[in-house]
Order: sequence, then C-alpha cells, then structure tokens
Amino acid sequence: MLTKAIVRKPCRNFASGETSVDLGKPDYELALQQHEAYCRALESCGLDLIRLPADDRYPDSTFVEDTAILTSKGAVIMRPGAPSRLGEVDHIERTLREYYSDPGRIETPGTVDGGDICEAGSHFFIGLSRRTNEEGAAQLARILDSLGYSSSLIDIRGLSNILHLKSGIAWTCDNRLVVIEALSRRKEISTYELVHVNSFEEYAANCLFINSRVLLAAGFPGLKGQLEALGYPTSVLEMSEFQKMDGGLSCLSLRF
Repeated sequence: MLTKAIVRKPCRNFASGETSVDLGKPDYELALQQHEAYCRALESCGLDLIRLPADDRYPDSTFVEDTAILTSKGAVIMRPGAPSRLGEVDHIERTLREYYSDPGRIETPGTVDGGDICEAGSHFFIGLSRRTNEEGAAQLARILDSLGYSSSLIDIRGLSNILHLKSGIAWTCDNRLVVIEALSRRKEISTYELVHVNSFEEYAANCLFINSRVLLAAGFPGLKGQLEALGYPTSVLEMSEFQKMDGGLSCLSLRF
C-alpha cells in the first residue's frame, strides 16, 4: 500500500516549460484548479501529501516524477534529459532524504527522466527516449540490481507519438499492463496480459493505479469502460492544461 506522495504546485511561468505538442498555451488558473483536484484524488486514495511550493525558476517543476524514482527498498535521484530541468533535483533530494537515507544517483553523462521508468512489482521497464540515454539507463539498471530489482530496456526513440515510456504504458498492480498499440508487440512485455488503448485515446494510457483505485484522465470512455469491466474502480480527472505541456497523471507526483 502506498501512503505518501510528493507534489509541487505549478508555477506562474508554467506555460514556458518544455513541450513537444502543439495544443495551445495552458491556462494557468485552470491548471491550478486541475492540480488541486488531482491532489484531492490522491488523498482520497489514502495518501498523505507532501506539498512543495511552486518554483518559478523551473517551469516544468510541477512534473516531479521526472526527478526521482521511489521504491520500498530505496530511492534514486534522476538526472533529467532536458538541461533546463537539471536544477529541479536539488530540492527534491533534500525532501527525499527525510524518508530515504542513502538514495542512489544518476551521474553525468547519464540522463534519465522518471517518466521513462515503469515499475511493475519487482521488475522495472526502462525506456530509452529523447530524455533517457543509454548511459543513464545502464546506471539505473545497476542501481536497481543492487536493490534487488530486475529491469529491461524498451527503446521508444523511434516513436514520435510519446515523449516518455509511461506516456504509453502503465502497470495495473497485477499481471496486466495498459498499453498503446505501438508498444503492444514488444517482446519485453509478452508475459503480461495487455489492456489495449485505441489510437484515439492514447493520452489515457498514462493512468495511475493507487491502492486498488485507478485515476484516469477525463474524456476517454473506451479505456474507462475496459478497466471497469475488469473490476477496477476508476476516478476521472480533467488534465487538459497538463496535456498541453506533455504531462500526464503520473508526472504530477512521486508516490511511495
């Protein structure tokens, strides 16, 4: 059971952050409302929130997931692939040291975004992407092995429709994965039962399974219906302003 989550309020220059999509400029006030609804949803799943203040130095800093990965055996501090985000990790590390005594760290020239890391129980899928390079992935695999976890690589550098691995895959806390079509035939996930996301609902693949409940972006009835038919209780959240900045549900928190 997860008990805590770290979140950071969007800053006023949120719209100046990195994005690879052209969906228009986000509305800051609406982003604040959607973020607060997200926080309430995490609390409804039984999580106590560690709320960090907005940091105007880093427009993307609300996407805290990219700065670390947290496990029951230890934490790893990431080294984000976008140079503009490198400074975000310092405050996150200070916060994490209140809960993890000796976190691992990705070192230069390695880069890893937390959004490229999909935890599936005792196994981790590591995405090679525009933000996570081979050196960073190798470092992370060694750290995970030292903690007692296995890992495998999934190369998404040839895919133009997703920025991070977790933009297209989510673990359901059992032997299922929610997955977009472009990833569904990868041999690395061949032993899992797959919940297929249709091409019109790809954004919804970034969903969150927390303590027996699924948080899902609003507006994607196909995936919602599939998950409910499989017995997963769902809660839908408006994510329009974060989608404009390449962000999804998992990006907005570090859960442990």
